[in-house]
Amino acid sequence: MEPSEEAGTPRRSVRSITPGPRRIMLPTEDGVQIEARHHPPRGGAQDLAIVLAHGFTGALDRPALQRAAELLTGYGAAVTFSFRGHGRSGGLSTVGDREVLDLDAAVLWARALGYARVATLGFSMGGSVVLRQAALSRGTEAHVDAVAAVSAPARWYYRGTAPMRRLHWAITRPAGRLVSRWALRTRVDHRGWDPVPLSPVEAAASTAPTPLLIVHGDRDPYFPLDHPLSLAEAAGEGAELWIEHGYGHAENAARPELLHRIGRWLADSSGRG
Repeated sequence: MEPSEEAGTPRRSVRSITPGPRRIMLPTEDGVQIEARHHPPRGGAQDLAIVLAHGFTGALDRPALQRAAELLTGYGAAVTFSFRGHGRSGGLSTVGDREVLDLDAAVLWARALGYARVATLGFSMGGSVVLRQAALSRGTEAHVDAVAAVSAPARWYYRGTAPMRRLHWAITRPAGRLVSRWALRTRVDHRGWDPVPLSPVEAAASTAPTPLLIVHGDRDPYFPLDHPLSLAEAAGEGAELWIEHGYGHAENAARPELLHRIGRWLADSSGRG
């Protein structure tokens, strides 16, 4: 998998870390073009890149993700991207299934830029994707050195809260997908999963020995606390669990103090993966 011509030098010939921020279009394994951006490190570990995976309806240009990326450049570089069906990326959202290929492309680009260590940080849908990608990429070039899943679901098809019932309407009904496209700027694939992908809780059980951090708020309106507890139980001793008092959901609710702690954890943990 190589970056598009807009990315410049082919991946395998890159020898040094790119000095400035830039945007490119990355091809995924299944041929979807994904928009990505590199944020060079301002301090901290110069050999570390943190790849951020946004939640459903997010994108690399959304203010919350931009703020998180800027803060995390104090711990290493940051790589942001828009999942398929979001922002300027091509394709259609599969709401956590083939998005693993998008994350693979971003991780490979981070390594192409010269970073020896690559960690992933995912929010909500992105949290489920970083878990699955960590489990599925072991032993491949797209492997990662540490993983943080924030506000992630443990299982598919969860409808136990009002926000999740609204989300299922938005992705399963024609009228809902129309609203997603025009109001939320998210293009959703109308086809269902076939086969059903590995669930986040199954993936959490397969991430070891990669260091894993699970972060969840006790005021998350989407996923109650049984989700992070299930993930931590499945991961066993290889995972660290933070239940954050007063924290809501995903990148939009993440305060700087929490992001600083996650950045420090990723910088420390990616060296011992």
